[in-house]
Amino acid sequence: MSKIRAVIVDPNVPGRLVLGEVEAPTPAPNEALVRVAAISLNRGEVRRSTTAEAGWQPGWDLAGTVEISAADGSGPPKGARVVGLRRSGAWGELVPVPIDALAELPSSVSFAQAATLPVAGLTAYHALRKGGLLLGRTVLITGASGGVGNFAIQLARLSGARVVAHIRSSEQEALVKEAGAHSVVVGEDLSPASEYGPYDLIVESVGGKILGTALGLLAQDGVLVLFGTSGGSEVTFDAARFYGIGGATFYGLILFHELKRESAAVGLKRLVELVAEGKLRPYIEVEAPWTQVADLAQNLLDRHYTGKAVLHISD
Repeated sequence: MSKIRAVIVDPNVPGRLVLGEVEAPTPAPNEALVRVAAISLNRGEVRRSTTAEAGWQPGWDLAGTVEISAADGSGPPKGARVVGLRRSGAWGELVPVPIDALAELPSSVSFAQAATLPVAGLTAYHALRKGGLLLGRTVLITGASGGVGNFAIQLARLSGARVVAHIRSSEQEALVKEAGAHSVVVGEDLSPASEYGPYDLIVESVGGKILGTALGLLAQDGVLVLFGTSGGSEVTFDAARFYGIGGATFYGLILFHELKRESAAVGLKRLVELVAEGKLRPYIEVEAPWTQVADLAQNLLDRHYTGKAVLHISD
């Protein structure tokens, strides 16, 4: 096979994303060639697609079956069901994936469920790790109705934390409570969250005024982990109040930086096991064939849905 289908950027079509033909990949010795069954969308890769050059292949999350195992003899065998992560180019029929970014799937975990895990699941997992032992601690999660937020609520609850979720609209309250939030704060103002604090860990992705307020809600030796600024990147905060807390830490998290310290395979294996045990439930709001990638990508940017969107690779 000399050509395969993949999602590529085409600046001349609405939505800039189309299915096109590209050269079939040749995996490196430490890569398995995966026949992809399902992919999921993330805001970062979609946003990059709006400015990327023609022909660029987006995509981080994938799940499928090993077509050719790694030539160096490592990793899952041919025929194994897997979930994987790439820095780009995951949205194709056949994708080479480094062994340290793959985890095998039991039959009880669907490709759709698995496809939600790499970026959203691993981001939540690494953010919560920054808080250390969470048993009996209080955790605040902003932007809690999104893909990362939903995973973060569930994982924090599983860790024994008292979980407070912040959301913009009351329409999302049932969703975050179902995920495991003990308390919910609704609206553009985060200050009512002080009722449930102070917080040992804050997982923050909104920025702007929300971040400014959150920095003052930490407990002594508390940690705020910032992984996004969907509400604005310019922030004003009370610096004296922040350092006056004592030992508070403000940590900037980029997933691919974290994966230099611990391979994606380690976290993915843990997340997959939790899904298989019924302890972690991926929230999939939209499922569609990958021919609809342009429309669903635009809907993601326009916030027409909050959960994960999974696209199935069709013949």
